[in-house]
Amino acid sequence: MPAPKLIVTVCTANICRSPMAEALLRHALLAEAEPLRSCKVVSAGVAARKGEKISPNSVEALAKVGLRASDHRSQPLSHELIAQADLVLCMTESHRAVINLEVEPTPRNIFLWREFTPGRGNKEIGDPYGGSLKDYEACRDEMVDALPSLLAHLRSL
Repeated sequence: MPAPKLIVTVCTANICRSPMAEALLRHALLAEAEPLRSCKVVSAGVAARKGEKISPNSVEALAKVGLRASDHRSQPLSHELIAQADLVLCMTESHRAVINLEVEPTPRNIFLWREFTPGRGNKEIGDPYGGSLKDYEACRDEMVDALPSLLAHLRSL
């Protein structure tokens, strides 16, 4: 598979995890060589409503690492977006299952954000929704910890 042109990060409502993942991956790709640097990264939710604001705690957790996402607005994951995506990165197995149930034929380009992280540990990113800022920071840090292995996978494509 050639380097992806469009990467979609996916969570449930597209107001907590996937917008943080979008911002983190977009920032990380800026340090990569072409063609990865030019990848477009967007986020969506399997149960999202269009136009919802990003969680204030997600905004704050990203701001603490120098990233801005306050302009983000949620969008539902559509069949069209899946068809256009070269790579779909889900936060949990349940997100992948929803996509696999709703999209025919079953897409082969769907992975978990932490799927490429070595070891047998938990590959899911838990939902911080309704939690404290510390919960959102822990979620962000789990994503950051997985970035090196995710970027290595992207470089190998």
